[in-house]
Amino acid sequence: MSESENQLERLLEIMRRLRGPGGCPWDRKQSSDSIKMYAIEEAYEVVEAIESGSISALEEELGDLLLQVVFHAQMQSEAGRFDFEDVARGISEKLVRRHPHVFGHMVVSGSDEVLTNWDAIKRQERAAKGETAEGASILEGVPRALPALQRAHEVQKRAARAGFDWAAAEDVLAKLEEEIAEVREAMQSGDELALKEELGDLLFSGVNVCRFLGFNAEDLLRANVKKFERRFRLVEQRVRAEGSVLSDLSIEVLEAHWQAVKRAGV
Repeated sequence: MSESENQLERLLEIMRRLRGPGGCPWDRKQSSDSIKMYAIEEAYEVVEAIESGSISALEEELGDLLLQVVFHAQMQSEAGRFDFEDVARGISEKLVRRHPHVFGHMVVSGSDEVLTNWDAIKRQERAAKGETAEGASILEGVPRALPALQRAHEVQKRAARAGFDWAAAEDVLAKLEEEIAEVREAMQSGDELALKEELGDLLFSGVNVCRFLGFNAEDLLRANVKKFERRFRLVEQRVRAEGSVLSDLSIEVLEAHWQAVKRAGV
């Protein structure tokens, strides 16, 4: 048995003990439903570790995410449904099945064709399981629990693979400008429902611009929020250093601080 297999078996045994008689009261009382949100939290912490560039943090967070897989698998094993080996076997078989250009005789021209084949194989799998009716949408399978920006990106990407996409970047930008104009019209009309709808269209079009130009809106917005937080904290520091209170200052003074922070290249 290899070192990696030893460590995996150790982890599985630790979880069995935590859930078993004389184990941890908290672990024993959990269910897949009660801990489901931890999987999302741990996945985001993996993303944060990647963005931080810290290898040690990434190693730790990947372990935390793996724990969620092991935890769920142990609970389902106790119920006689499936175990960790079933999970590992299933994903291994899926990877082989969805990479016929690696494990079979299919020849592909590049990554775009790989993605097209991947979607086709997924549809075949769902049809074989009876999960989709004849003529089902290619949008089937986009997780509803995804963050809205990410889900918009995935929906648009699926539609684009089917040929439902703009011809050029200028066309996408023109649509964005059209949506901005419609937001202005809704604001002037005073129709709150119309304004909410148009703002939604504007956000969706913004995601489409990012996607068309090869970027992920979720990633870009996360980076932008991080930049804003960094600059805002520096503005707060500058204000405190002057002996002032942020809420007492005019927007003009705060903007001057903001521009000073930007000029510093932060």
